[in-house]
Amino acid sequence: MNRLKLFIENFLVYGLGGMISKIVPFIMLPVVTRLMPNTFYFGLNDISTVVVSFGQALAIMGMYDALFRMFFEKGSQAYKKDICSTALTFTFITSAIIFIVMIIFRKPLAAVFFSDRKYANLLCLSAMSILIGSTNSIVSAPTRMRNQRKIYLVTNFLSPLISYGISIPLLLKGYYIIALPLASILAALSVEIIFIVLNRKWFSFKINKRYLKDMLIIALPLVPNFLVYWIFNSSDRLMISKLIGTEWNGIYAVGAKIGQISQLIYTAFAGGWQFFAFSTMKDDDQVKMTSNIFEYLGIITFSTGMVMASLSKIVFKLLFSEEYLSGYIVMPYLFVAPLLLMLYQVVVNQFLVIKKTWPSVIILGIGAITNVVINALFIPMIGIEGAAIGTFLGYVVAIVGVIIVLSKMQLVCVSIKFYFCVILFIGFSLVWRLVLLKNHVICLILAVIVIAIYGVMYREDLFKVLRKK
Repeated sequence: MNRLKLFIENFLVYGLGGMISKIVPFIMLPVVTRLMPNTFYFGLNDISTVVVSFGQALAIMGMYDALFRMFFEKGSQAYKKDICSTALTFTFITSAIIFIVMIIFRKPLAAVFFSDRKYANLLCLSAMSILIGSTNSIVSAPTRMRNQRKIYLVTNFLSPLISYGISIPLLLKGYYIIALPLASILAALSVEIIFIVLNRKWFSFKINKRYLKDMLIIALPLVPNFLVYWIFNSSDRLMISKLIGTEWNGIYAVGAKIGQISQLIYTAFAGGWQFFAFSTMKDDDQVKMTSNIFEYLGIITFSTGMVMASLSKIVFKLLFSEEYLSGYIVMPYLFVAPLLLMLYQVVVNQFLVIKKTWPSVIILGIGAITNVVINALFIPMIGIEGAAIGTFLGYVVAIVGVIIVLSKMQLVCVSIKFYFCVILFIGFSLVWRLVLLKNHVICLILAVIVIAIYGVMYREDLFKVLRKK
């Protein structure tokens, strides 16, 4: 299959499936915030999501990526089934251990995460989400790896429908604390049952020790990576709650969720990237191809980020009540953040291709430390914007670091014109924040001018892509 066609098909199909699961929550966000009496409850639910994401990172332990990488190593069906079975059994054991520990220590953990032992029941729901969500990712993997697109689309559409079909009635009845996490558990369980039925022939409850060893060699170095991702995505929430209050985390969380409209683009990318990257990893021009994709997605990141910065306050006024309006300031930073993560993952995948994942841990760890330090300094000074700046600059540091390392290893080559595009984006960002924060029209015009410059600079690349279609 033509590589461009392969990339676009996976980007659109698997990306579309992932986007459907993100679009519904985005549409429902204004409804949910209005059904809750104040920002505190939304902030509390957001902290629950933080706990779940942390637990799932520990439970999966990099096994999903290892499964994806090893699945394409051999063509034997028996081999593939052993790989899938080993991954599921291992993940079930780790998930069960984490679930049991969280149930036993639910009260002290509730005091740590939610600042009050009375939310122990919410901690139990988080533990259940970890158990179901971790194993769900493994049982659904064969569908992804065999390119069963229709099934993927249907299940991703079904999950949010089930979730909001349960949570909205609960919110209307006043169950503000448990409505969202309980609905999420039931939706995830429903989807997992579907995948267990569909993919049952790929799994048995056993571990192939030799394959497990090979998978752990790939997976274990990725565990710190996922924990670092958690720090990027979640440390700001915890620090906001501790430093200035959970109600501010509710405002920040709404700003983050609206800002993460870009998560739709990232989800589309992530949905198709792994299959494309590993199926083309042995091509002679793989380095050049990866570098080009990095640049093209970089231009998309800069362009959409500038437009969103121009429109952020208008969007908030249209969608939310006055108590959430101050969240507009974090929206541009957190809109770009998932796209920066997308850029990072494009190039850092080169380490996974050569089966050397430890450098990515160090590089991303430096970015995470940058994030936490800026959070600690800026949140007390300028509030939630400080947390957004920390996330943004943390990813910038990580991308700069990985580009430097991979360039020296000759695993990526970035053009001079792309660096010029970066300078234009930095210039626009400074002008937006320091001069044009309240001048939406002028800011939007400036964004269009910069995007036009990008178009002129990459016109030949665009024409090549169109001709290949």
